[in-house]
Amino acid sequence: MTPRQCYRETEVDAPHDPLLMAARLARAHRAETHVVYEQGAVWHVGVGTLAEIRVDGRHVHYTCGADRRSIAWHEQPLRVVAALLDELPVEGWCAYGWAAFELAVAQSGGDPGGASTPLLHLVVPQDEVRITAGRALLRTTGPGARDRLAALLAEAPTAPAAVGGVPGIDLTADGDQYRKLVASAVADIAAGSYQKVVLSRVVPVPGAIDLVDTFVLGRRHNTPARSFLLGMGALRAAGFSPELVVTVDADGLVRTQPLAGTRARTDSAAENARLRAELLGDAKEIHEHRISVEAARGELGEVCEAAGIAVDEYMVVKERGSVQHLASRLSGRLAPGLDRWDAFAALFPAITATGVPKPAAVAGVRQHEQVAREMYGGAVLAVDASGALDAALVLRAVFEQAGRVWLRAGAGIVAQSVPARELEETCEKLRSVAAYLVPAAGR
Repeated sequence: MTPRQCYRETEVDAPHDPLLMAARLARAHRAETHVVYEQGAVWHVGVGTLAEIRVDGRHVHYTCGADRRSIAWHEQPLRVVAALLDELPVEGWCAYGWAAFELAVAQSGGDPGGASTPLLHLVVPQDEVRITAGRALLRTTGPGARDRLAALLAEAPTAPAAVGGVPGIDLTADGDQYRKLVASAVADIAAGSYQKVVLSRVVPVPGAIDLVDTFVLGRRHNTPARSFLLGMGALRAAGFSPELVVTVDADGLVRTQPLAGTRARTDSAAENARLRAELLGDAKEIHEHRISVEAARGELGEVCEAAGIAVDEYMVVKERGSVQHLASRLSGRLAPGLDRWDAFAALFPAITATGVPKPAAVAGVRQHEQVAREMYGGAVLAVDASGALDAALVLRAVFEQAGRVWLRAGAGIVAQSVPARELEETCEKLRSVAAYLVPAAGR
């Protein structure tokens, strides 16, 4: 049996910009597992691996010290994950990671794409830093980690280049094909296959990028609900999530934040005001948002006490980097006998990354899109020993794996959709990241 572990906790001064301090910690540990997760006023940075859970198309793989197991899952991989987390021999653990879009297919009993398909990856870090309001909480298990992390926080960090941009990137890549996909989806809607489907497209990024500097520069110009930077296994990613899939507090309060309906956001206040008014008056965008909120409310109803479900905010405009969205917030309280993983399973993937109704829309996504989404359209996760869960939608992100770098963006297709406008919307979203890509040194 693996002996129980306990973090040693120390508070130190964190006198510099939290974004730059988090980036410095990530860069110093770029050769090992690292995760940065901005959650409101708190910046979480985890480095190293104390325990790890990976889910693929057939098994849940668990590693904690000498305890190494591969457990076959049959219908509900998340229940296996929940049981393993409950067993963790780590006091006060917090796990960070990501869930693939295809996890929803596995959860519903379908084939996610083969035995090796990555569905979920969580790590409990060996050492963790939580930065807030000029202070940092160091949670360490490794020898010498406290002094090393404190020294990195004390040193004044260096800001990256003020301007980004990668020569040769084409945001309209495969635009003709995407317009055809939209037209096909509109025909599916007319035939009654679904009311809405979210279709995405991949944009390759030529050459290598400096992911840490890209994260810093992009965060300076974005206003996300959550931001993240991670290197886990072969995958590295950075992103500025516009919305929350679901959060569950330790006391069982569940929240979700659907965003649907989009217009560009520019450097001109007058133009932004015009586009905002256009967005609030566009029948297609209002319809898309309304059915998304209704679907999200129905999903909350599957796991929450019926009397407590509330729409806390309805159809307001939120600015998210290079775009502005129609946004709503809903909440409820978990019904007796259910837990955070039930809430996550009900609301994942986000209705705004799939469509309405969700099962038919997920099938439509898999039919029309040629490349598996994996992390895109999935979620970045933070879960802890208290029973809390925080899941942010993975959009507005850049991905790097096996020497390949790419962006991805989509749009919600409804009966009134015009293919050219939906392509334009994907370009508007891509600019939230593409404009701030920093080429790797020596490119």
